Amino acid sequence: MSLEQKINQDYIQAMKDKNQQKSGALNYLRAMIKQVKVDKRLEAVDDNEVIAVIKKQIKQRQDSIEQFEKGNRQDLADKEKLEVEIMKVYLPLEMSADEIKAVITAVVEELKASSMKDMGAVMKAVREKAGSRADGKLVSELVKERLGSL
Repeated sequence: MSLEQKINQDYIQAMKDKNQQKSGALNYLRAMIKQVKVDKRLEAVDDNEVIAVIKKQIKQRQDSIEQFEKGNRQDLADKEKLEVEIMKVYLPLEMSADEIKAVITAVVEELKASSMKDMGAVMKAVREKAGSRADGKLVSELVKERLGSL
């Protein structure tokens, strides 16, 4: 079963269970996935594209949470946090910082990277090896740290 089918199935179940928070979050995800299909003129999207949509939505919600907390709107921040947790269920397990560091070390040695000038090439290679299992922000921080220590 594809990730898109799983989301649709869980949406239907959430509607039957009258779980408004979950059905709302999943319905929004479904709409964003449909938008990708329309934009790219596709009949179906693969799991990697669905994961990209989910990550984008989680990032938007995390930004909203930060803004709501600054504005003392904890009720809205809590609602967004719950939606993030609902969406995270559909993501593959992320790599730990140590696993990412190991990939970065291998890439730096492979590319013979020696300074911050090589960051773009290192980032590209790490993204290819880690795929959607690594958080881009964490990868960026770790690559900067690694290249800064050379």
